[in-house]
Amino acid sequence: MTATVKSLGEQGLLKIFRQYCSELVGDDAALMGETFADRQMVVTTDMLVDGVHFSDRTTSPEDVGWRAAAVNLSDLAAMGAKPWGLVMSVGLPPDTEIAWIEGVYCGFSECLRTYGTELVGGDTVRSPVRTLSVTAFGQVPKNQVIQRHTARVGDAIVMTGLHGLSKAGLELLLDEKLQEKLLAPIQIGDRALAGQELVKAISNYHQRPIPRFDAIHLLHKILREENHLSGFPLSGMDSSDGLADAIAQICRASNVGAKIYWGTLPIPELVQILAGDHALDWVLYGGEDFELVLCMPLDLAEQFVKLLSSAVIIGEIVEGNQLDGLDMRSAFQHYEP
Repeated sequence: MTATVKSLGEQGLLKIFRQYCSELVGDDAALMGETFADRQMVVTTDMLVDGVHFSDRTTSPEDVGWRAAAVNLSDLAAMGAKPWGLVMSVGLPPDTEIAWIEGVYCGFSECLRTYGTELVGGDTVRSPVRTLSVTAFGQVPKNQVIQRHTARVGDAIVMTGLHGLSKAGLELLLDEKLQEKLLAPIQIGDRALAGQELVKAISNYHQRPIPRFDAIHLLHKILREENHLSGFPLSGMDSSDGLADAIAQICRASNVGAKIYWGTLPIPELVQILAGDHALDWVLYGGEDFELVLCMPLDLAEQFVKLLSSAVIIGEIVEGNQLDGLDMRSAFQHYEP
């Protein structure tokens, strides 16, 4: 039978692409060398395609723009980098409404302003499908790059934020019947929300992801205060393709295994309500949460989770290649009807 993109999945497809790439390929972004004194430039790129990553049914033009910026900024955060600037190219059918594309640029610019960066270029082409292609540039201090291949046996595995909520937000947007399950108040941050107010709050997890620069800033602050002498001790990536995928990618790149503390893995109350018996699957494989999965020495991890309430130690790096029940489900299936 002829092999297809669908049969290979994203990871299989990437194995083919890597034959034609530099050996540097393999992280959330690519290093470009020491271009700013003691800093290195990093670059990442991502595409959003109508009907695959967004749709009019689930995402306003402003939210499409925000997501286009945020998914690239998340890759920079995952490398420990600060944003320098972004370029966006757009492919548009001739009948695209001007109000739609203006809304996209409005949301894109709002996200960039929020994180102290700007749009510095791009291109426009005619296309049968609305498509956004974004490239983001960032800077990271020399020897402070967060990469996937540096996890060490004994490191704690830490995740920021909650997982499964982007999946929950998408399902709520697609299925109004699920909204009937949200009549009772649920605590979101410091507020108890129910009904449409709760639906909007959860939908935001899908429509407006937050790149975790705050977590990176906090980690650097801890390292400075502790005068860490054992080299730069962080490894990791973002969880855009799923929590389980991130853990597995780090372990494979570092030639190590993982032990998961299943009893400490948070399953949000709302995910339990909406997903039922599939709640753990939503947390592990739902994807598009754009949180960080980081590996670091236990003492550093304990300080980090103490100061960042949304962070949790969920496991440890071990010898071998076992992933403690996690599998590598393909992320090449993001689809919004």
